[in-house]
Amino acid sequence: MITKPNKNAARKKRHLHVRRSITGTPERPRLNVFRSSKHIYAQLIDDVNGVTLAAASTLDNEVNASELTKTEAAKVVGELVAKRAVEKGHESVVFDRGGYLYHGRVATLADAARENGLKF
Repeated sequence: MITKPNKNAARKKRHLHVRRSITGTPERPRLNVFRSSKHIYAQLIDDVNGVTLAAASTLDNEVNASELTKTEAAKVVGELVAKRAVEKGHESVVFDRGGYLYHGRVATLADAARENGLKF
């Protein structure tokens, strides 16, 4: 029996490969992105202490995802996570695309975060 390749398993393998070299520190946390079929999530993570410093997603009340396309919602989430990070004093981050291609919603979120004060 021939099985279909599992896209999510391949993504997780790519993510683990990248995570060997990327870590978040208190001075330069990791901006992690998770993309599901309906929503997108972003969070700043300090891997040394195992703490999430700031987070945003399309499920937040400030993001009215039902009226936006998924790409527009990703832009709003990028702006929101950048605003929350800068408020807490984190301007320089390491971008972790989560094994996804730097394309579409992931790239839109990253560009919006850069435009709103994050450096990576």
